[in-house]
Amino acid sequence: MREQRSHLMHFLCVLGLLALLTPLPVQAQSSVTCATTVIVQAGDSLTLLAGRYYGDISAYSAIVAATNAKAAVDKSYTAITNPNVISQGWKLCIPGPLNNQASAPAVTSTAVANSTPTPVATSTPTTTEQKLLDETDWKALGQSLTIANMRQRVYPGSAITIEQTLAPGVNYSRYLASYRSEGLKIYALLTVPNGPKPATGWPVIVFNHGYIPPQIYRTTERYVNYVDGFARNGYIVFKSDYRGHGESEGQASGGYGAPDYTVDVLNAVATLKKYADADPNRIGMWGHSMGGYITLRSMVITKDIKVGVIWGGVVGSYNDIMNNWHSPVREVPTAPRARVWRRGLTQVYGTPQTNPTFWNSISANSYLADLSGPLQLDHSVTDEEVPVEFAQTLYKQVQAAGKTVELYTYPGDNHNISGNFTLAMDRSIAFFDKYLKTTAEDE
Repeated sequence: MREQRSHLMHFLCVLGLLALLTPLPVQAQSSVTCATTVIVQAGDSLTLLAGRYYGDISAYSAIVAATNAKAAVDKSYTAITNPNVISQGWKLCIPGPLNNQASAPAVTSTAVANSTPTPVATSTPTTTEQKLLDETDWKALGQSLTIANMRQRVYPGSAITIEQTLAPGVNYSRYLASYRSEGLKIYALLTVPNGPKPATGWPVIVFNHGYIPPQIYRTTERYVNYVDGFARNGYIVFKSDYRGHGESEGQASGGYGAPDYTVDVLNAVATLKKYADADPNRIGMWGHSMGGYITLRSMVITKDIKVGVIWGGVVGSYNDIMNNWHSPVREVPTAPRARVWRRGLTQVYGTPQTNPTFWNSISANSYLADLSGPLQLDHSVTDEEVPVEFAQTLYKQVQAAGKTVELYTYPGDNHNISGNFTLAMDRSIAFFDKYLKTTAEDE
């Protein structure tokens, strides 16, 4: 009897183990609770949404797991098969806070402890970051960032190489292209209008995207509607991938603590000036977020950019960037060098308060009298990532410098101005038409 009972207990244990190992049926996954649902807007990405709701871009896998669980039982949600690809209109599930494991779905990534990232200035460097702090010549790097130094550099650009012909737009051709910047092969999305080319060539908009984790960046993803809006209105659009992004060569160094991305964009401008279909005298620039920083910087370095439009731009001075940017989703790239520039430069040059001369020398805001053309600023009043005060302050500064500037603000909208996308795009196109396309044609 004892032996039979032992066999029975063994049998029940095996059944219990099998039950634990057997995947739960789809119906069981419906217990996932969404703290909120999101309809994907133009420019959204999983990392951006993770940063917005959790304060950590690496938390995107929680959104994937929760959305896929919901999609299995509710067809109004869209299953995510590739985290790098989400489309406007998709319904996603934002699960409960990740520090509450009872309400959060199981994920394979490390859970986010809280929604507020540790400020870079007070965080403890990792071994890799400490090595960079010790080995980087921060004095030389600081000098390379000065506007005066960047004006002295040469930006030769190169010929454009068409790497691949992509599916066309409604009235324009699309290409995966490449060019050279400091010897590096940089990829870009190129669009060219169909139809007879103007006598002087097509007007150009160099398109500077905002921060996207370099390791997940893809040339043909993100900003699809933005590029299309300009391309279908008779502009060549050239969206550089920046070094270290996607297939581009080089190391991703971040936008604010190294001159590299601005150098890549200025080489893009030089490249477009040589492009047979482009009008070298009608080159404008559009930038979003970090790309707005690059746009403003480029417009005080070279006179080749005739018009600029910036959406949600990081256009504060370095003092503002370092001390008055308290967004829960501060754009801190994952590259170690990009995370330590504040610490590295302040240990050599001091803070903006103790050494304003240096910090002003690397800030485009100190050189607005040299702005190369009219500037339009578009910014959400409730931007959750970059404060609207950056644009409002810049607007007043540009006015004081005697330059042409427009400012449009959008109450209740987000960092991508998704809720007023059509209105903001119409205003941007009208601005380019007035100051880039029409004016140059009339001359």
